[in-house]
Amino acid sequence: MSSRLYDYDLAIVGGGVVGATLACALKDSGLTVVLIEAEARSIATARGQAYNISPLSSRIFNGIGIWNQIRPQLETYTRIRLSDADCPNVVQFVPQDLGAQTLGYVAEHQVLIAALQESLRQSSHVTWLCPATVVKTDIQPDGATLEIVADGEAKQIWTRLVVAADGARSPLRQQAKIRTHGWQYWQSCVVATIKPEKSHNHTAYERFWSSGPFAILPLTGDRCRIVWTAPRAEADAIVALDDDQFLKELTQRYGDHMGKLALEGDRYVFPVRLMHSTRYVLPRLALIGDAAHCCHPVGGQGINMGIRDAAALAQVLQTAHQQGEDIATLKVLKRYERWRKWENLIILGFTDILDRTFSNNVFPIVLVRRLGLWVLQTVLPAKSFALRLMTGLTGRVPKLAQKQASFHP
Repeated sequence: MSSRLYDYDLAIVGGGVVGATLACALKDSGLTVVLIEAEARSIATARGQAYNISPLSSRIFNGIGIWNQIRPQLETYTRIRLSDADCPNVVQFVPQDLGAQTLGYVAEHQVLIAALQESLRQSSHVTWLCPATVVKTDIQPDGATLEIVADGEAKQIWTRLVVAADGARSPLRQQAKIRTHGWQYWQSCVVATIKPEKSHNHTAYERFWSSGPFAILPLTGDRCRIVWTAPRAEADAIVALDDDQFLKELTQRYGDHMGKLALEGDRYVFPVRLMHSTRYVLPRLALIGDAAHCCHPVGGQGINMGIRDAAALAQVLQTAHQQGEDIATLKVLKRYERWRKWENLIILGFTDILDRTFSNNVFPIVLVRRLGLWVLQTVLPAKSFALRLMTGLTGRVPKLAQKQASFHP
């Protein structure tokens, strides 16, 4: 039988970018934290994903102390070009529209997770159990017991609060019987990294086709990340093409403005879904990131929503701790839910409407959306609001994001 070896104020289940961000945000809070991750660190670090990082997320990373470390390894984009299929009108966003120096960044997974892991290694208040698997969770009125297997050994952890950062299919959310609303889209996304002949000039592209959005994100080394949305069967067929045929199809969709394209690394396909949990919290339990919500990848909002969740929950917990409150009571955790649930719902609705409006050829809708692009192109307040929504600057700003003394965009 497992013996109780550890006692913590909170246990974060899931050591991806969002879970690790929460742990980093709390490392100097006085709270003791255990971060439980099932995937070996070497595997997580080698993962080939890349993320759009909003200006607000960059400020949160600055607040937890990793920004100066990761900044040289990120690519900056200073222009966004938004267009609709073969329509000649292009909406271009530039930093002046936001009153900023840049519009955002693109970060590869291994850069973020390596910096977060290094930051946590230096903290005496955070224990990282990796690889470790949670096999049983028992949440009681006065705390929670987690039975885990780490290094082939069964262990038992007693904690005041459990935070589920364990992904869209969150076992913790399902065990707690928290319901979700949403649907699987008719689309999937093909993701690949390419090396174009010409420079990307720090420009991000989002072109809408009737089959789905097509995004190009600039990476370091003049590479680009492609996110190609298409109906599921079409996406499966695209990813199954040999390299030469794939590049031929990609060039037809991509255009020739960057010259000849070369493929770097593997390409893969993932399904797209919208999901929103009916509750983010229960006594002794909180959901963050994909455990609480998933959205369409159009606009690159998903990871940024999770990073804001982590910053908001960290602020609520630290404030409650400083005031002598029990951090795991529903009264405290509801403050986090009230803060993030409605902000996330706005983004979920925005991305869903954006995808549905542009992913069709219904003539009245085509007219409406092209009128919308004209408004964005010509009406500056509308353009500014859309840009602030896409960059995470319309909601409540966490205190972590307000530490600007050493921030260099």
